[in-house]
Amino acid sequence: MSTAARPTFDTEALRRGIEGRSAADLLSLYADDAEVRVVDHNTQPSHPMVKRGRGEIAAMLNDVYSRDMTHKLEQCVVDGDHVAFTESCQYPDGVKVLASSMMSLRGGKIVEHTLLQAWDE
Repeated sequence: MSTAARPTFDTEALRRGIEGRSAADLLSLYADDAEVRVVDHNTQPSHPMVKRGRGEIAAMLNDVYSRDMTHKLEQCVVDGDHVAFTESCQYPDGVKVLASSMMSLRGGKIVEHTLLQAWDE
């Protein structure tokens, strides 16, 4: 009798996507019915920006990762069906962004992603 291996989340794909600024690589980590919720200075907790499905998520990722800025995966922790990570970013003019994410997985794919971000003003 064999036991089926449980799908795992690919943290190296996450790193490659973030640091390589590849929206396509990042999108491959999301389930078709995924939802992303973004909370920041402009989209506060009572009215977060919500993106549903791969189409809306792709548009958001393409916007963010096409900008002239660096991205670095700082920390990443996987615990069962949950992933948490921090990402630091910097624009050429020195403005910094720090983002913290918590994600829920199903079958190794992201189904819920909450992102909190702050930037220099």
